[in-house]
Amino acid sequence: METFELVTEMKLIERRLTLYEEKYGVLSEDFYSALMSGNLEEYDAYDETRTDFSRWKGVYETWLRRKKAYTRQIQERKLAESMRLQPAY
Repeated sequence: METFELVTEMKLIERRLTLYEEKYGVLSEDFYSALMSGNLEEYDAYDETRTDFSRWKGVYETWLRRKKAYTRQIQERKLAESMRLQPAY
């Protein structure tokens, strides 16, 4: 995946993350950390929350993978090589 494609996909994913962040009032990074450390078990009893948390976790993990790929590409190439020659707009 090209760098510009990663950026585009990350921004689309961030829009989805924002919906969960606004709904639950915490940033995805903090949610993910709490979930992975087992600090949100009390919400397992609620179907909607359990479903939301499962989806939120998946979306955030996808964002993390894209961010890792982006960072790797930026570190391996000169920035000028990663930029589009023709801007999208």
